[in-house]
Amino acid sequence: MVIQNARVYGPDHQFRQQDLVIREGRIAEAPPMDGEETLDAQGLLALPGLVDIHFHGAVGHDFCDADEAGLQAIADFEASRGILAICPATMTYTEEILGGIMDTAARHKNGRGADLVGINMEGPFISPRKIGAQNPAYIQGADAGMFRRLQARSGGLIKLVDVAPEEPGTLDFIRDCHQETLISLAHTCAGYQDAKAAFEAGAGHVTHLYNAMPGISHREPGPIIAALEAGAEAELIADGVHIHPAMVRFTFRVFGDDRVILISDSMMACGLPDGQYSLGGQDVTVTGSKAVLTEHPETIAGSATCLYDCMRRAVGMGVPLESALRAASENPARSIGIEKDYGSLAAGRWGNVILADEHLEIRKILRKGIVLH
Repeated sequence: MVIQNARVYGPDHQFRQQDLVIREGRIAEAPPMDGEETLDAQGLLALPGLVDIHFHGAVGHDFCDADEAGLQAIADFEASRGILAICPATMTYTEEILGGIMDTAARHKNGRGADLVGINMEGPFISPRKIGAQNPAYIQGADAGMFRRLQARSGGLIKLVDVAPEEPGTLDFIRDCHQETLISLAHTCAGYQDAKAAFEAGAGHVTHLYNAMPGISHREPGPIIAALEAGAEAELIADGVHIHPAMVRFTFRVFGDDRVILISDSMMACGLPDGQYSLGGQDVTVTGSKAVLTEHPETIAGSATCLYDCMRRAVGMGVPLESALRAASENPARSIGIEKDYGSLAAGRWGNVILADEHLEIRKILRKGIVLH
């Protein structure tokens, strides 16, 4: 396949008019050859397929259902929205329940739809005082043995483990496990010193920045400033519900577009109309873009917006397209160690391409060089 006349988002994070050659499913450096299939993309942008490293489900299915048909339905939906690599998140459950989820993921074959490239273990090693939409009944202390047992069952798919560093034993867990998986601060009451100690112990990531953690104060700078000073990566939900647009712009300016990672944090209502759904065993009410716990409507329960639309909304908030796109493709791929295959249109990567118009409306999606219908 040769995509002709597109403005291609290159590895230098700039758009240039050029042809894009895909051979055997991957981006090729060589020029087009006679006889190759061509696709005229005049007037369109060629964007890399997106990578979502933190979401829970879509189209009525949850990753934690541990159901292969549901996982495939999620993968198909995500691919239809230009998200071609997924690292879905678990909720706070027992080891027995989490083990079944890992078994299902290990059996999954990336035959179609978005490729399952990892698992984000969001619970259960979090603070009982910052549970958000997690189930408090299953929260427990960080346990290296449990993590390793689950990692074995997943076939090595766990790419992220979320922790509250102020909880007893968590710093030891970080020191013990940070070379085996990326450790992220999440659902935490940690102050500046606790967070600083966690980053010094080996953590390098912050889950849905600003949400389920202390904010910034001039006398108590908290975990956000500790992350900034440590050079940590920061997840950001730009769905227009979780974070004010001014804070989205602020985060890109302060952390830099090389360290911000756009995520969707979407749950099963994504792609479906308003109504009643569930997340982590708790009832959720969805109205428009907002999902809240039905019994505690002051608590946001994930999002109902896919990553592509979060990226578009970030652009609408004033983030340059080049920066928003980097934060939704290259940065998350690098974060979980899959950047040699995903997140870029550089030579050697999979030919995962979104063709969009100037309004970022999707016109075509190619998965490994094949047009999706």
